[in-house]
Amino acid sequence: MAYVIAEPCIGTKDTACVDACPVDCIHPKKDETGHADAEQLFIDPVECIDCGACVPVCPVSAIYAGDDLPEKWVSFQQKAADHYGR
Repeated sequence: MAYVIAEPCIGTKDTACVDACPVDCIHPKKDETGHADAEQLFIDPVECIDCGACVPVCPVSAIYAGDDLPEKWVSFQQKAADHYGR
């Protein structure tokens, strides 16, 4: 199960997780089209290798393993899939 970025990221979009990701699966990056308009960052559920490197660097504790996602934020799994067209 891929990692999921949940509600605490909205409005924050700190990119420490982007820098920590060894497979470049967190978008949009600061230099990508759509970064300014996106309300949060997303982890690509297909590209994520479940390494967890992004979790400890997130300053707002917004990243969870899919199986550990709090019930109130379960919709963020689908939100990430929709973002990537999956």
